[in-house]
Amino acid sequence: MATPEAVIEIGSIGIRLLVAEVKDNDEWEVIDFSELPVALGRDVFTTGSISRANLLLILQILQRFKEQLASWAITPEQTHVIATSALREAKNPDPILDRILTKTGFKVKVIDGIEENRLMYLAVTNKIKALSRKTTDEDAIILEVGGGSTEMMLIKKGKMAGAHSLKIGTIRIEQNLNLSVATTDDIRRYIQQFILNTKGSLNEDLDLTTVKQFYSVGGEPRLAALTYGKKLSDGIWEIDREEFEKFVKEVQTYSTEEIVAKFNIEFNEASQLYIGLSIYEMFIQLTNVNKIIVLETNIRDGAIISKISNPSSELQTEFYSQITASAINLLRKYHGDMEHALYVRDISLMIFDTLKDELALDDRARMLLEVASILHDIGMFIRLGDHQKHSEYIIQNSEIFGLRKNENTIVSQISRYHRGSILPQDDEHFAMLPRGDRMIILKLTSILRIADALDRAHSQKLKNLFISKQNDTLFITSRTKHNIVLEKQALAEKSNMFEYVFGYRIILS
Repeated sequence: MATPEAVIEIGSIGIRLLVAEVKDNDEWEVIDFSELPVALGRDVFTTGSISRANLLLILQILQRFKEQLASWAITPEQTHVIATSALREAKNPDPILDRILTKTGFKVKVIDGIEENRLMYLAVTNKIKALSRKTTDEDAIILEVGGGSTEMMLIKKGKMAGAHSLKIGTIRIEQNLNLSVATTDDIRRYIQQFILNTKGSLNEDLDLTTVKQFYSVGGEPRLAALTYGKKLSDGIWEIDREEFEKFVKEVQTYSTEEIVAKFNIEFNEASQLYIGLSIYEMFIQLTNVNKIIVLETNIRDGAIISKISNPSSELQTEFYSQITASAINLLRKYHGDMEHALYVRDISLMIFDTLKDELALDDRARMLLEVASILHDIGMFIRLGDHQKHSEYIIQNSEIFGLRKNENTIVSQISRYHRGSILPQDDEHFAMLPRGDRMIILKLTSILRIADALDRAHSQKLKNLFISKQNDTLFITSRTKHNIVLEKQALAEKSNMFEYVFGYRIILS
């Protein structure tokens, strides 16, 4: 029997509702959609806060959506409500969210830029399944320009090289430049300066000149594709780079009123069309692509997919592999010991799988252990001594594709405690974390400490490891001709936390 799912997105320029009918095979189709404008971005990017007038408008729109959802027998509690850059950057989000909950019953989740990237990746991946061309081994960019931010994903040979939420968007530029006096040259110079400042860090993740596929998401490139592009499939177009640039120059000559009349779009959208197109164009110019793929999808689609996808599905497996790829690329950026990291990762996952029945942790936690194992020594880039503290800092302040904010904290804490005499339970900062997060950190840290100890010399001496448990003992056996005195000493030093958490003593033979 088909099940309806609903998602509401509170964005910088409007509030959007999507209702989808989910079928038994996890396929779905849109059965209802609404969109109403509200200029939250103009509030936040000028005054820093959301005004009372816009709060009342939010409540009015959400009350209307609540009535619309009632016709589908969907309650506010069953609705997934997300908010992006405007609420994320507002100085007064808490009273706004509380008022929404009190007046409408909708509980809003303010998502960070990396979560936006995650949802967009799910939406884009699902969309391009319709394309028969092989793109898995090619370097690619996925780009969405919004009102308050631009979301970018860099793909290297099919694997995630970097995910960035850039503070450049149509409303942000509109407010910073004051379009009533700014010229098109002013707009282009502003965007060019931002991209010039950003280009270096992007090239650290991926040489942009190697990009073969450029996927664009958003209303601006869709208008260009509808005008000069070629339809490839439902909601997918292709447009030549020269034709795209021609469209941008054409739009530059129109007034806002002419854009409204010519393209049949709202006035606010029309006033920002040239800005959005220029951002896309200048990022395209960093690459050597000849064609742009335009996708009609959004993070609401991604939210639906995230909610209905089977955790063991091929999509979920691919998504986790992209998270791992992002972590590996971050380690490479900081010149980490890759062989040691992957060796420790493999041992950590072996221990996790051996204890899986009693860990009470899911595959998502296993993935967090994998990321922490890869990145645990990344702080050596700053200094060898106390490098676990530097690892914590780098991870906490890095964008790891696919990790939510609290998960990034979990990974940074696991890396913080993978060595040293201070244990999590002795740290007052650890005590302030939610209980569920504390238990994940304790369990995964204790596993990582054992895995790291087994490669104390960073030379991967222990080959063909076999791990088993019997009664109160975890046996780790390996055939090796190397001297493993260092590993045995490290294991003796670092096994105390494992014994504390799981009650197992460890024997290496």
